[in-house]
Amino acid sequence: MQFTALQIATLIKGNISGHPDAKVTHVAKIEEATEGSLSFIANPKYEEYLYSTKASIIIINDSLEVTKEVFPTLIRVKDAYSSFAFLLEKYNEIISRRGKNGIEQLAYVSKTASIGKNVYIGAFSYIGDNVLIGDNVKILPGCYIGDNVVINEDSKLYSAVKIYEGCSVGSRVIIHSGTVIGGDGFGFAPQEDGHYKKVPQIGNVIIEDDVEIGSNTTIDRATMGSTIIRKGVKMDNLIQIAHNVEIGENTIIAAQTGIAGSTKVGKNCVIGGQVGIVGHIHIADGTRINAQSGLTKSVEASNITLTGSPAFDYKSSLKSQAIFRNLPELQQRIQQLEETVQELTTLLVHQNLELKK
Repeated sequence: MQFTALQIATLIKGNISGHPDAKVTHVAKIEEATEGSLSFIANPKYEEYLYSTKASIIIINDSLEVTKEVFPTLIRVKDAYSSFAFLLEKYNEIISRRGKNGIEQLAYVSKTASIGKNVYIGAFSYIGDNVLIGDNVKILPGCYIGDNVVINEDSKLYSAVKIYEGCSVGSRVIIHSGTVIGGDGFGFAPQEDGHYKKVPQIGNVIIEDDVEIGSNTTIDRATMGSTIIRKGVKMDNLIQIAHNVEIGENTIIAAQTGIAGSTKVGKNCVIGGQVGIVGHIHIADGTRINAQSGLTKSVEASNITLTGSPAFDYKSSLKSQAIFRNLPELQQRIQQLEETVQELTTLLVHQNLELKK
């Protein structure tokens, strides 16, 4: 597909510097762009490429000052990154509408399932009894949708996604390959003879609208009630969400994070990679947890940053790190002070003995 600078600027409400009729056919990183490429600059460290790139159109921030001659056509906007993301979203919508529709021959769909309009169900997928699938849902090959599952409109499941019985997926949800929704929570009751008895997990998982879940993530069903992923949550690959956890709206979670059972995460939190969070705690809205931290207790104050294991206030952590780096020098100074004290003590003892004579 081909777009002009004028068409793009109209869509993202930008101002053109250059040729309104400049055309692009593809997108590219600015350092790799060629003629016909659309690119953008949001990070100032890439500004140097603005003067050497072969891209035809570049989206930049209003605040960026151009100091040399620029050959591509520029489109100035308030936030180049958000505008470029918006364009990619619109482009993806066009591609999706042109994508496959219908039920492929080797898919199994229960007679009691309800299938909306413009739905695609790929080969080797299984759609169980009483499943409800909304309009424009795309289920790629090899997915498993258990009995009584609900998938609302415009959602997309990539290959090999498994959704166990009774779970609910909202609208415009994206679930990437290998993810399991609604597997049993890790519930076992210790017995007197030393063995563990499985506690039946009779709840479900509720995923609200506009959530994206990365590959090979697992979200366990609740023991009772629901494990809930609120609207707008974005989750990376390889994340473990345990039974009865609740993730608040617009929270972001990076890869390899694990959240233990019944923990409640607030709205607009940012959780870095490889974070471990214990169960049965509450995390306040706006909390930021740095990568590889371990959270062992509830966070009551909103909008604070934590780091370390066990995690504590980030500013205090920086002070501690500065002290830690100076430990060898501090140890040497302490040893010198001990030697000085010892010398003074010895001197005082001798002086006292002389006075007694």
